Amino acid sequence: ITYCNLETEEIKRFHETYTRNELEEWFYELIQEFAKWAVWEYRWSQKRNETIKQVQFPFEYRPGQKELVTGVYRSILRDKKLFIEAPTGVGKTISTVFPTVKAMGEGIINKIFYLTAKTITRTVAEETFAILKKQGLQMKVITLTAKDKICVLDRVECNPAVCERAKGHYDRVNAAIYDLINSESEISRELIEEYAEKYCVCPFEMSLDATLWSDGIICDYNYVFDPNVYLKRFFSDDKKQPYAFLVDEAHNLVDRAREMYSAMLYKKDFLHIKSLIKDVYPKLMRRLDACNRDMLEMKRESGDFQIRSEVGNFCLHLMRLMTDFDEFLQENLTYDGKDEVMNLYLEIRHFLNMYEIHDERYVIYTDYDESNEFRIKLMCVDPSKNLSNCFARGKSAILFSATLLPVHYYKEHLGGKEEDYAIYAPSPFSVEKRKILIATDVTTKYSRRSEQESLKMLRYIQTVIEAKKGNYFVFFPSYQLMNEIANLAEEKIEGLVVQEPNMTEMQREEFLDGFVENPQQSRVAFCVMGGIFSEGIDLKGNRLIGTIVVGTGLPMVCNERELMRSYYQEMKGRGFDYAYLYQGMNKVLQSAGRVIRTMDDTGVIVLLDERFLQSQYLGLFQREWNPYETVTADTIEETLEEFWKTIT
Repeated sequence: ITYCNLETEEIKRFHETYTRNELEEWFYELIQEFAKWAVWEYRWSQKRNETIKQVQFPFEYRPGQKELVTGVYRSILRDKKLFIEAPTGVGKTISTVFPTVKAMGEGIINKIFYLTAKTITRTVAEETFAILKKQGLQMKVITLTAKDKICVLDRVECNPAVCERAKGHYDRVNAAIYDLINSESEISRELIEEYAEKYCVCPFEMSLDATLWSDGIICDYNYVFDPNVYLKRFFSDDKKQPYAFLVDEAHNLVDRAREMYSAMLYKKDFLHIKSLIKDVYPKLMRRLDACNRDMLEMKRESGDFQIRSEVGNFCLHLMRLMTDFDEFLQENLTYDGKDEVMNLYLEIRHFLNMYEIHDERYVIYTDYDESNEFRIKLMCVDPSKNLSNCFARGKSAILFSATLLPVHYYKEHLGGKEEDYAIYAPSPFSVEKRKILIATDVTTKYSRRSEQESLKMLRYIQTVIEAKKGNYFVFFPSYQLMNEIANLAEEKIEGLVVQEPNMTEMQREEFLDGFVENPQQSRVAFCVMGGIFSEGIDLKGNRLIGTIVVGTGLPMVCNERELMRSYYQEMKGRGFDYAYLYQGMNKVLQSAGRVIRTMDDTGVIVLLDERFLQSQYLGLFQREWNPYETVTADTIEETLEEFWKTIT
């Protein structure tokens, strides 16, 4: 074996002598080991496809659901994307998973990626595959968990000297995976942890290896779209493969993609890393100094905010820094501040990678953060091209959500083409079981903000919850307004609970556990639109009978939003709609969607802002939101009394 150092051109050769018999024995052992996996894969695919042929749709089709299932299958067959706007209760998950599984049984695809933005929607996907399993389906379906959540150490450190799982991992992981795939089908986080402990291997790396032998992979968007963490074992060569992408809650992907394909660097980080490595590796100091000087010059040229047309010289210095950075990391395995050094290294690498692909869909600017720290950002305004490149690695993509309006906006931003399909699935719910009310005498406009207006909002909230004992959500556009009205509501609203920032999973569960069936006392939860309780929460029956949405959900005006508004005004002539309106109404629709979850649910949705009656907002209402009624603070009590009397 010959090794060559590419930088020094130094040659090293290692000589070993074997007999023919030794080589023959080694060769056949290797082939037999390979054959074991190849035979398993062939036999499993045969067995899986036979069971798929026997599986039938597990429920009676609701109106429009059979057309939805057919549309998904045809889209996969024709290598298209399908955008599905499907209100709650249509059965989006089973209507997308079932035909995709059928396509796998026909050999049209060989891998299903079920992509989600939140943990709770992964659970829904797992439950859907479990329903089909009860019909006899046999598929290997794995759920991926983030490294920091599944790591056995308190702090992730993939070093054999620190983690016993890392030492000898590759000697044991094949046996662990072979045992796993021969013993289990629904491969959950708990099973991964169990088998990883049994074989003393890294659970995260084991789960990634297990995806190669899985038919379905349930995971976060990152594993397909994020340029830093996507599954290179499936997508590294950028060739089209027989994969199907099922993108749940697809409205979330637009902002997530903007974040993935943007990059930011702080001036202070260059100075900090310089102080950490000055005694360890002085050679790197000169490169860090050059980058810091570039940022200092930009800082002097800038006011509070400045768009940059060109940063090529800065990027050239970053590339030179990375060359020495690589050398430093190879020569220094342990040193103080290693995590901080690695963070800057990875951030620079990402910045350069994004700079390499940036085009007219990007804006580069410098500004100061909340702590008055100077930074430069490479902002991806329109992620459509990047997402389109990712989707091109598969055969078809099915993107679905309860709130995908207007569909042309999401098609444009999620890599859709003119020939791709879009479906609006009708809701199966009876409109008589829910009441939508729009207040005509209140608003959250900044020009009208006052204590008097806040007191009127509180009066509306009190009237709604006093009309019928039960559980209610009240969604606000910001923590500031929420806390302001929560202070006014003290001792006036019984059972009031208020969302806190950065709640842990346990705190979230405790928050929702209070929403019980047939409560003895009303429970009123003040929450923030677009937050953890406005999406993916499934409080069925009378665990939730009403939602009050305060305001139109428009994002706060800031530099980035104004950049987006300017960009879309120039490109589409609709800057406000693209930068503010569509995102705001999506938050409203998601928040309101918490009420009606099953065919037996009843409830009220109250929109507290007169702006909802403007045509630009009415045009984004779901079809099922018609008819609606208008009310005032003086008439809403009578309207609610009549509704609840009719329902009872």
